[in-house]
Amino acid sequence: MNEFFQALDASDKVRQIGVLATDSAAGEEFAPHTHAQAQMILAIDGVMIVRTDDGSWVVPPGRAVWLPAGTRHGIEMAGDVRLRSLFVAHEVRPSLPRECRVIGVSGLLRELILATDGLPADYDLNHRTGRVLALMLDEIEIAPSLDLHVPMPRHPQLAALCAGLIREPSVPVTLASWAAAANMNARTLGRTFRRETGMTPGAWWRHTRLLLSLPRLAAGVSILALALEHGYDSPSAFAAMFRKVLGVPPSEYLPRK
Repeated sequence: MNEFFQALDASDKVRQIGVLATDSAAGEEFAPHTHAQAQMILAIDGVMIVRTDDGSWVVPPGRAVWLPAGTRHGIEMAGDVRLRSLFVAHEVRPSLPRECRVIGVSGLLRELILATDGLPADYDLNHRTGRVLALMLDEIEIAPSLDLHVPMPRHPQLAALCAGLIREPSVPVTLASWAAAANMNARTLGRTFRRETGMTPGAWWRHTRLLLSLPRLAAGVSILALALEHGYDSPSAFAAMFRKVLGVPPSEYLPRK
């Protein structure tokens, strides 16, 4: 991957739009870094977690994360992942999103990305290769944003509590236990947490735990096991909350046989 980044700096044409195919093993991590270009990372297979200063994005198969130019980010592979990364200079399409987001990937966008394998680097935007890339950017502009973001508070004590839950999502937590750990009263903690994340602590716990279940589902952990870990009485109760938050059943993320 470092060789590709060097190529981006070395060639004016590649610097405009570049595509990189990468296979990464489970547990592999890319340390926090930035790019001069905006980047879209598509998970063809597998689940990755992309972390920025503002929070984390869980990117399941068939979805992509969009990162504006200059966004400091690290990537953790929650399973074996096949990636496609698209790098776009701002001047190519200034109307592309200015904030991080996970986007739905249409069938057309996915095929366009796959079609970039083997495309020449010295493309002309007015010829076929350039038109394929331009249509890809059109699809990114209209792609729906998905609610797969874990917002992180900036308050140091609250951020530490959130980081602890992300590390061990099955550990029971309560507003009282968090308030005691943060040396705050429960009302102040709730008010501060909502101001900094836009969510109540309870809603944040549910949302975060569901998102963190995606890598485990992709790894083949059963819905029953996850339901019990998350304190649900039955797999159907877990599935109902999963569908309510993410819009699809948990079976959508199970590995395909």
